[in-house]
Order: sequence, then structure tokens, then C-alpha cells
Amino acid sequence: MKDCIKITINNKKGLHARVAAIVVHKVDELEKKYNVQFFINKSGKKVPAKSLMPLVLLKIKQNEEILLEAVGDEVKEALEKMGRFLQSDFSISDESTISQVDNIIHNNTIAWEQIVESLANGLIVLDENDVITVFNPMAERVLDIKINEAIGKNIYDVIPKSAIGTICNSGKVKIGLRREINNTIVLLNETPILLEENRKGAVISFQDISNMEKLTGELKEVKELKERLQLVLDSVQDGICVLDKDGYVTYANEAYFKILHEEPEKVIGLNIEKISPKGLRHQVLVSGESVRGVIIKKPNGIVMAGDVSAIKVYGEIRGVVSVVKDRTQLKKLYKNLNEITAKAEYLEQELLRTKKPDEAFSKFIGNSGNVRDALAIASKAAKSYSTVLIRGESGTGKELIAEGIHFASDCAQGPFVRVNCAAIPSNLLESELFGHEKGAFTGAIKRKLGKFELANKGTIFLDEIGETDKSMQVKLLRVLQEKEFQRVGGEETIKINVRIIAATNRNLEDMLKKGEFREDLYYRLNVIPIFLPALRERKHDIPILVEYFIKKISKEMKKEIKGISNEAIDTLIKYKWPGNVRELENLIERVVALSEDEYIENKDFPMYIKQDNSNDKLQGLNKIKHTNYDIKSQIENNEEILKLSEYEKIIIEKALKQFGSYNSAAKVLGVTHKTVAAKARKYGIQKVINWEK
Repeated sequence: MKDCIKITINNKKGLHARVAAIVVHKVDELEKKYNVQFFINKSGKKVPAKSLMPLVLLKIKQNEEILLEAVGDEVKEALEKMGRFLQSDFSISDESTISQVDNIIHNNTIAWEQIVESLANGLIVLDENDVITVFNPMAERVLDIKINEAIGKNIYDVIPKSAIGTICNSGKVKIGLRREINNTIVLLNETPILLEENRKGAVISFQDISNMEKLTGELKEVKELKERLQLVLDSVQDGICVLDKDGYVTYANEAYFKILHEEPEKVIGLNIEKISPKGLRHQVLVSGESVRGVIIKKPNGIVMAGDVSAIKVYGEIRGVVSVVKDRTQLKKLYKNLNEITAKAEYLEQELLRTKKPDEAFSKFIGNSGNVRDALAIASKAAKSYSTVLIRGESGTGKELIAEGIHFASDCAQGPFVRVNCAAIPSNLLESELFGHEKGAFTGAIKRKLGKFELANKGTIFLDEIGETDKSMQVKLLRVLQEKEFQRVGGEETIKINVRIIAATNRNLEDMLKKGEFREDLYYRLNVIPIFLPALRERKHDIPILVEYFIKKISKEMKKEIKGISNEAIDTLIKYKWPGNVRELENLIERVVALSEDEYIENKDFPMYIKQDNSNDKLQGLNKIKHTNYDIKSQIENNEEILKLSEYEKIIIEKALKQFGSYNSAAKVLGVTHKTVAAKARKYGIQKVINWEK
């Protein structure tokens, strides 16, 4: 149990040392009798009532109110008796009790004397007349004054007043005073002893810091030398000039003389006021403020980039170091660096494009340039935790890319949860994504976990994200930002750790303009965009896809289809494929199911696939002939004979602008698409092609 009462102290002298000892004696008696423990609280300071010195240090005076607290078994009766005692005059006549009180005072006095004697710092206590009453062994050792020569004497007779000044004359605490006493440097603290705001003495504590100051001086010199040498060593490739604290040049390296075309004897040992009184080095020496990245123009026409730094040790200016670089050389290095960086970036991108994609993307069949580009971005996206937005027409394989990113990422051990936002009615989508509590709506007969909760520590794939309404977009935005949500009809906030991949075949930018899609959600989703090409944009992949689907579907149907004729492949390549890869797979499944031969022929395709492409052929032939005529005319009408590379540039640029892709241009020119791409980069027409596309 625990209880407390308020007590007003009536004793004229309050709880001074002897009265406090009487209280301690009474507390000990009642604590044993009632199996409790007493505490006394004054103005928020709470001490055990059985501890003499903490009780004395509370400085409880007459008419002051204290809080008496008891913890234990019989607290009420114990509090009542102890409260009456604290409000009494504390008179005792029993000789045994008086003896016990004296023992308490005596034991505490001995304990405090031992503490004072064992202190690591010197301690001196004065009375109101500045007479020394306490002088511990450490004070004797530091000041080289015997204890019996100090006790009872005025401190100014022992230590000169000029060394310590007036001690606590103002009644204020003094901390960290540096003093020299008897050839000993000490760090001094002085605290007045106040009784009812009257000074009754002082406590002086101090520490010998003579050795520390000596070491500080040595370290200061070492640090100064180290900083100078470090600045020199760090900058040896540039022109360096060092001044001392008085402005004299103490060092300059060979690069400095070479850049400025100066002779050493005209620099070393001279004062900066004579060499360059209005220069930056003199300004920094005076102000201590470093100057960096300035362009310095010398009277002899030399232009340099320079840094001028103040050498500071413990806040004191100890000199100046200037580092200069020939600006002409800097420009040359900067140009070289840009060229090397550009080459490295290009090679890195080419390496990523040609590198075999992660095994997780093996289901995505294709080897064309734009497919490799998409897979390279997907592989890099898998290494991060950023949100991915996959763009592309229906049937281009967006889900395969999302699945590949999941299994190539650190989330691979977690679940991969697919949600087709377009296939779920808008009024049910919230429950499907976030789950619901029992009774949240009609038919909610039990709690249901949502897709986000099921995907925790894994990946959620939000397909057809562009089909969600504005209210759902707001809720999805909160999940993306805060990684938390609430079930429908619930109040609990659920935290999740989910990788989010979204996909759409809609033009989100047009939807933004029309107000159909939230701009903030768009930017949250579009962190890493991946664009999947339509099948008509990568027709070179059609033979590979056809071979893959024939093997896969034949095995599933247990049919012996060995291949497809060249004529049939040509027909498939000429078709526009509005349904993309999904349409191609469905077509092959239909043909394999209905075919009775070992090879797929043109006759096995439905009529809409085999429509006559003669008009397309004729138009393509005329376009090629017209292009060749334009190029020939352009060359023949120009009287000036150009370099062969100039003609090559004209031909490639014309073909690319006319046909729009490396593959198509390569067919017309009779070379590989790699050759066209390399030449386009060589002649600087790659950006034009990207813009034209």
C-alpha cells in the first residue's frame, strides 16, 4: 500500500542536523514496527526519511510544508504517528534515545569525512570569516601546504589574495577559473554557503592542470605542423604557396613557379604585403575567411582557378595556403572527362541492352532491340524497391514483365498477387484490395483479407490501373505514400511492406488532361516506367514466338507438329496484329488444334490473316524507288564533290527519316540494323530518329 499526508514543520530552527538525526531515529523505529518505508518530499525533491545527510540538505525551515509518504503494510497508522512527531518540538529526555541520536550524527560525520578525504580534487571549506575549516589531502598535495598549517587560518594568509581574488564576495558561483597558485596551475570552482541568503562561508574545489597545459602546448605545435603538411601533401598536383602567421612565404612548390612563371628567389622569404598587398592571400591572412573557386587574373595575363585557405589552430590564424590551377589545363581536363563519361555511359547502356536478361524474364520471348531495352530497364528495376509502371497495348506481355521483376527482386520469397482492376466492379474493388470486417456491408458474413494484406512482404500487380475511378485512386495513393490502410468497416490501421507494380494500356497523359486520372497518383506510379512495344513494332520476333508457341501448345495437346512453312511465316509477318502476342498465341493454339498435318501451312490460317497484301507490297516498292531517286538526284545536282562519309550520312539520314526505324532502313539499304544504328550514332543523327519516332 501507499499513502501520503501534508505536514507543516513547527520547530523554530526547522530540521537542522540534530533534529534531522532525531527524525531519522524515529523513522527507523516506526518503519520496523509497521513494516513501512517513509519518504519526505519538499518542492519535488524526494529523499528517504531514514537518510540523514539528504534530509539535512533539503534545508527544511519553520512553517515550511512537506509531503510525508509511506509505502508498506500499515501505512495509515504509521503516517498518523510520524506526522504527529514531525509537528512536535522534537524534545527527548531518554538517555538511551539521546545516545542513539548522537551515534547517528557521529557515524554520518565519519562517513562524510572519509568522502572528503578520498576526493580526487582538492577541497577547501571556509567559514563566514574565510577561515579554513576543511582542507583535504588532495588540497595538501596540490598546493604543497600541510593540513595543520591551513586549518584554522584565514585563506589569504595561506594563499595570496592576488592568486585567488575575492572568494564568493558577491555570493555567486564561479566555475572554471584558471589560477596560478605557488607555481601550480589549477582549474578553480567556488560555491558560496548561504543561510537565509546570508553568506556563511564558501566551498572551493580545484584540479591541477599544469601537465595538461604543457601537453596542450605540445599538441598545438604538432597539430599546426600536421595541418600544414596535410594541406601540402593533398595538393601536390597543383601550384601551392604557404604563408606563415606574419605573412612571409615559407613554401611554394615547383608547379606554383611553373604556372606563374616566377623565380623562387623572388617569392620565398618575402612578405605578402610586398609581393601582393591587395591580393587574396593577404585578405585571407587578415580576415581568416577562406575563399574557394575564384578566378585569379595576374598582371602578366595569366588566368588561374584558385583556393585560398586560412590555417587555423584552436581558432587562431597560423598562416595561409593557396592552391592554384592553370585554367587552360582545367578546361582541357574537363573536356576529356566529358568525352570519357559520355563514352562510358553509352557503353554501359549497350552492355545492358546486349546482356542476357535475368532468368526470371525467360517467359518473355523476344530478341528485338526495343524488347532488349525494356528487359534491361526491368532488370534494373528489380534491384530497387521503387514503384514500376508498365505501359503497353493489351496482349504485349505486361504481366510477364511484372512477374519477372518480382522473381528477380528481393521480394521473390514473398507472394506475387495479381489484381485486374478492370475486371472487378468499382463498388467491390475496395473490399477486394483492402479486405473487409464482418458486417461491414450486406453479405459480409466474416472478415476477409484484401489483396494488399495477402501480398505483404511480396509484390502486388495492379493491372489496368487506368480503369479505377477517382475515389479509389485517392485510397491507392495513401497506400503508396504511407504503406498503410484500413479494411472496409474497420478502424484498425494495417501496416504493410509491399512492392507495387502497376500496368495500363490507357494513355494516362490524356486522362490527366481530361481530369480522369489523379496527377499525384500518376507521379507516384510513374517512378520507373517500362514501355512494351506492340507486336507490329517487333515483327522480327514473330518467327521466334511462333516456334515457341508451336512447341508449347503441341506438347500440351500431345500432337506432332514439327514446324511451319516459310510462306505461312511471311503471312504472319505481314499481318498487323491488333491483339499483339496474345492474339498470335491464340491463333497458333487454334491452328495446332485443327491441323492434321505435321507442318502448318498458309491454308491453315483464317481468311482475315491471309488477306491480299499486294497493295502494301506495291506501295513499299514505290517508296524504296522514290527514296533511291531522291538520294541520287540530291547527289547529281550538287556540283561539289563531297567526302564518301558525307554521302553515307545523307543516305542513312534519308532512309531513317523515310522508314522510321533501324530495321526498316537496314532492309532498304541492304545492311544489318546494327550497322545503321552505329552509323547514325557516328554522324549524330540518332536524336533526330528518336524525335521522328
